[in-house]
Amino acid sequence: MRSLAKITMQTSFTIAQLADPDVAESEKILRACVHCGFCTATCPTYVLDGNELDSPRGRIYLIKDMLENDRPATADVALHLDRCLSCLSCMTTCPSGVHYMHLVDHARVRMERTYRRPLIDRLLRATLAKLMPYPQRFRLALDAAFLGKPLAPLAAALGLSRMAAMLRLAPWRPAHRPLAPQTFPALGPRKNGRVALLAGCVNDVLAPQINAAAIRVLTRHGIEVVLSQGAGCCGALVYHMGREDEALAQARANIDAWTSTDGLDAVLITASGCGTTVKDYGFLLRTDPAYAERAARVGRLARDISEYLATLPLKVAANAPGLVVAYHAACSLQHGQRIMRQPKELLARLGFVVKDAPEGHLCCGSAGAYNILQPAIARRLRERKVGTIERLRPDVIAAGNLGCIMQIAAGTDLPTIHTVELIDWATGGLCPPRLRGRRPPAAVRPSTAAG
Repeated sequence: MRSLAKITMQTSFTIAQLADPDVAESEKILRACVHCGFCTATCPTYVLDGNELDSPRGRIYLIKDMLENDRPATADVALHLDRCLSCLSCMTTCPSGVHYMHLVDHARVRMERTYRRPLIDRLLRATLAKLMPYPQRFRLALDAAFLGKPLAPLAAALGLSRMAAMLRLAPWRPAHRPLAPQTFPALGPRKNGRVALLAGCVNDVLAPQINAAAIRVLTRHGIEVVLSQGAGCCGALVYHMGREDEALAQARANIDAWTSTDGLDAVLITASGCGTTVKDYGFLLRTDPAYAERAARVGRLARDISEYLATLPLKVAANAPGLVVAYHAACSLQHGQRIMRQPKELLARLGFVVKDAPEGHLCCGSAGAYNILQPAIARRLRERKVGTIERLRPDVIAAGNLGCIMQIAAGTDLPTIHTVELIDWATGGLCPPRLRGRRPPAAVRPSTAAG
């Protein structure tokens, strides 16, 4: 049997090309690939259509050709890289440790700088980049989308699939105001810790109940929660569109905010897509002498909310609701951060009956702005995901990422909520809004003895 060393990918970058640290990193990643094809079995786009160029292995060859020959991205490269969800399921599957995330992110930056997209595509991407990372702008945009939401079927009939996707994702209610920077003191006789919470750019505007639940459960268990002045979007949305300068500026703003906040034990994140990016700040800013050390420190402090709560002695309410929960593992949580056990173990510990969603390794189709930019593929993935979950006949679907929650909820009547909302409820907090009216009155609020 040949050794892996003899079948790894061969590259032919020049010394001059390898002087660029991003190219050098990509070359190292490329050389780790052994062409085995294990990644194809767990790649959502390959599973749907069986196109090799829409698999990680196929995209790796496209990226290698573009980088190695130092040529601009072509329309064909853009087509297949745009179809990648960055779900990172391939990284969990890969036996040789190919860091596909860093490779495809570098390729997208290169593509953004060298490929001129069609006008409509440029306008849509610019609109998303200039609205979604900014809560006040995004709130105004959602208010406009609320008024236009009834026109979604017409937009779809006219072939405006992306416009229709945006309108369908908009909630049937006015947007909320984001939380202002402030400190939520720990409750009880002693303070057990101090954390910063990333309010984010989308969470508080679309689903303020998520961060509210996180704050309640943390403060009830003696943790002081800080929303730091100056913290905002993590940068993931624009980075995955190849807009590197904007993403790094947003990352630096967060690093400045959190490193100037004294006494933090952790930086907590309730949107796992954001968490994957914040944990990667050290890599993203590794060549910036002014930020490299602080970025690495913030990356080490970053924790998903479930990851952090798993370390606390949570106080279970006397009559915690014993619902059947279908747990959807967000790709950014299970593949990006390798957090697989903690959310399910927390829910089970609190009295819920937890069922894994079948085909849990496959993406639901949300993937940041993917369900807007690639609505047809996203819809097919959602239908597949919802079909597997509904067969479990759960009372509720739980996930650790708002994008997944909205994507799945758009395809099912089952209540779909954040894991931390269930944790809050089971430890003496409020019943999640989506579950009110679905349970007997006694179950609407567990005993407050834990609070």
